[in-house]
Amino acid sequence: LISRFYDPTKGRVLLDGIDLKSVSSTDLRQSIVMVTQEAYLFSGSVADNIALGKPEATAEEIEQAAMAVGAHDFILSLPDGYSTDVNKRGGRVSSGQRQLISFARAFIADPAVLILDEATSSLDVPSERLVQQGLKSLLAKRTAIIIAHRLSTVSIADRVLVMERGQIIEDDSPSKLISGSGKFSKMHKAWRESLV
Repeated sequence: LISRFYDPTKGRVLLDGIDLKSVSSTDLRQSIVMVTQEAYLFSGSVADNIALGKPEATAEEIEQAAMAVGAHDFILSLPDGYSTDVNKRGGRVSSGQRQLISFARAFIADPAVLILDEATSSLDVPSERLVQQGLKSLLAKRTAIIIAHRLSTVSIADRVLVMERGQIIEDDSPSKLISGSGKFSKMHKAWRESLV
């Protein structure tokens, strides 16, 4: 609905108070970046894949984007650094590394709206820690919608909507939901206990 692949049959979808039906699909989609669970890389170099978010990007901007999301060090460890050819679908890099590259691509695009759809679910624990740091930079000063089951990802949000069977059952800040007695609090407690 946010990207207007479908329009609502009832009600309206507002973004910053603007009904999305009043915005052209093209203009809207140019201001949205979506990072999904399965990061797709195209044939070409790591730098080429990051620059898809901003084709006119300089090498310095590409490196800054990678640094911002915690991808720079692993990229430098690749055989040819930023010039390493990743092959189709990113065959030469791990799934966590592919995801970090897709975060750098989103960062350099600097979208007004960022949608993360289970974007951290394929990351291993070390990569997730790097991404958690980078997400704070990526999410700053923009509207972001994070669809996630990982509570570590959700905890950085300003507002959390807990859904069950298609209905919103809780809506508040992560800290208030954690301190409450609802479903989110119970899930958070179970998650914390699983870490011990």
